[in-house]
Amino acid sequence: MKRYKKSNWLPAMLFIYATAMAVYFVPRNHESTDTEKFLLVFSSYLIIFLLWISLRAQEKRRDKRENDLNNSHKNNQ
Repeated sequence: MKRYKKSNWLPAMLFIYATAMAVYFVPRNHESTDTEKFLLVFSSYLIIFLLWISLRAQEKRRDKRENDLNNSHKNNQ
């Protein structure tokens, strides 16, 4: 079974969730201005994007560390 990276599935799920909430709640909210609605949706997407970048960097560091450990282990034998 292929394992999906957390940096792909978690932001994708959050993007789908944020989009669904925006589609459902934004048109029904008559108390906020259009600018406030736009900023809310934009900030949600920005946070998800920053999470994606952070998770990718974390996975790259982990992969590099594992690679270094494997290479040092092979060199010691």
